[in-house]
Amino acid sequence: MSESVFRGKTLLITGGTGSFGNTVLKHFLTTDIGEIRIFSRDEKKQDDMRHFYQQKYPELADKIRFYIGDVREIDGVRSAVRGVDYIFHAAALKQVPSCEFFPMEAVRTNVVGTDNVLTAAIDAGVKKVVCLSTDKAAYPINAMGISKAMMEKVIGAKARTVKAEDTTICCTRYGNVMCSRGSVIPLFIDQIRAGKPITITDPEMTRFLMNLDEAVDLVMFAFEHARPGDLFVQKSDASTIGVLAQAVQQLFGDTGTQIIGTRHGEKLFETLMTREERLRSEDMGDYFRVSADGRDLNYDKFFIHGQVHTQADESYTSHNTRLLDVQQTVDKILTTDYVQQALAEKDRA
Repeated sequence: MSESVFRGKTLLITGGTGSFGNTVLKHFLTTDIGEIRIFSRDEKKQDDMRHFYQQKYPELADKIRFYIGDVREIDGVRSAVRGVDYIFHAAALKQVPSCEFFPMEAVRTNVVGTDNVLTAAIDAGVKKVVCLSTDKAAYPINAMGISKAMMEKVIGAKARTVKAEDTTICCTRYGNVMCSRGSVIPLFIDQIRAGKPITITDPEMTRFLMNLDEAVDLVMFAFEHARPGDLFVQKSDASTIGVLAQAVQQLFGDTGTQIIGTRHGEKLFETLMTREERLRSEDMGDYFRVSADGRDLNYDKFFIHGQVHTQADESYTSHNTRLLDVQQTVDKILTTDYVQQALAEKDRA
């Protein structure tokens, strides 16, 4: 999509100090976008981010504006969205174990926080909002996934309440973003650097593999093609955790492995699209579009002749997508800036 649609416009990124926000800045800062607002609650991360971009892009850093606030508090959100054209909503609690022990914290950020962002966006006349969800929201078994599934329900409900020409609300769902905050590859690298065996939960566990640029590409595809309430999924490769561990060790050294068992709320494989969602999905090449459920509460007016189908034959999962071997996984993780920088540091050491 031509970035000219963003010419002179104002984009707000909630949770913008994270990996996704920094990657969006990398894509957009040198374009003709008017302003990028970073909304988050961590003043230290904002200060670090401000100084980094002032040093790296001194002539462009004034395009970035920082807003301290929490999506849980709608007054702060309202202040940040005033005058905004588009929103990428990335703020979330996403660590599975911490959400498992503090589920109401996940609800306050992922569910109530999303409702606050969408309410403020609609009231302010924001044109498009793209919300970021996770594969853990499909058939959720942990508190983080359940809160994200509820987030998706909030998105669908809000999308029904507003005209598309006023505010278009949609959602993206993606698998593990390699080297994002709290993900496993940086943990493996740190363990190898310390000379310790890397810890593996279950070597047969599978996970989708996506780099940060692909995550931004998915959001941009959704931005371009969204209808109200649509959910977008990128077709993604996957690997087993055992293969991923071998790939990291091939690059950084073999310090052995230690099997520690699954953590609270972990699945053997992840689902990007459920059987039920596949029935109303559209194959768009590299992506699937799952249309919003357009039914209202008047179920008695729907009369269907013939056999009723409620689900497709199978979900789209990290078990039945293309599984990468060790060398393919090496090639995949080498697409991340984090791994390239870590290798450069290893070579200098």
